[in-house]
Amino acid sequence: MKDSQGKVVLGRTRWKRFAAVVVPATVAMTALMGGVASGAIPVLMTVSGQTAMLSADTLDARGFSQYPGVVVKKDGTVIPVAASQIKYAEIFDLCQSVRIPGTDITLFIRGGREENKPVIAKDLLIGMDHLSGDAVFYNIDIGKDSSTLTKGGLPPVGLEGQFGQEADRAVITGLQQRFYSTHAGEFHLTGMSLNLKFDGSECFSTIRP
Repeated sequence: MKDSQGKVVLGRTRWKRFAAVVVPATVAMTALMGGVASGAIPVLMTVSGQTAMLSADTLDARGFSQYPGVVVKKDGTVIPVAASQIKYAEIFDLCQSVRIPGTDITLFIRGGREENKPVIAKDLLIGMDHLSGDAVFYNIDIGKDSSTLTKGGLPPVGLEGQFGQEADRAVITGLQQRFYSTHAGEFHLTGMSLNLKFDGSECFSTIRP
């Protein structure tokens, strides 16, 4: 890869370019449905179907894998997601918000706002449909068989023959994420605060393309 001056750039890539191939266009909805029915495509979690917002100044992930997956509502509705596994993460100035449907009431959770006291997460598995920010990836492999990914820390659960990618480290600044599900082996919410707001606001309001 070369930059605008023609110099070779090694070991990093911009998130917007990276995200364009997270879930390839060849993974059609019909294929997802068939894969779920046969047990071939990983179901990350049975979910409510409601999304939550998360923002952070910086997410520093050590061990990162990503592949196509789905979450499923209790009524059987299948929702395609980008499944992200992170072995260890430090998250600075975290904000998470969930708006109660049909109201202007939002639950906010915050943490990691003090210098050198980030939120710590281990063995993360996230089912998301949006992620944006400025990112640098170290020692990244794009296009691996998703059943062979190991850097994310959890046992590989991707579908054999499907597109996957992984990196030794991923640092994302100005993070905005919308997700359906999150699992963590450990979640240390340093400096946690929880409060309600009644103005309909969330951690971010505009989805960056």
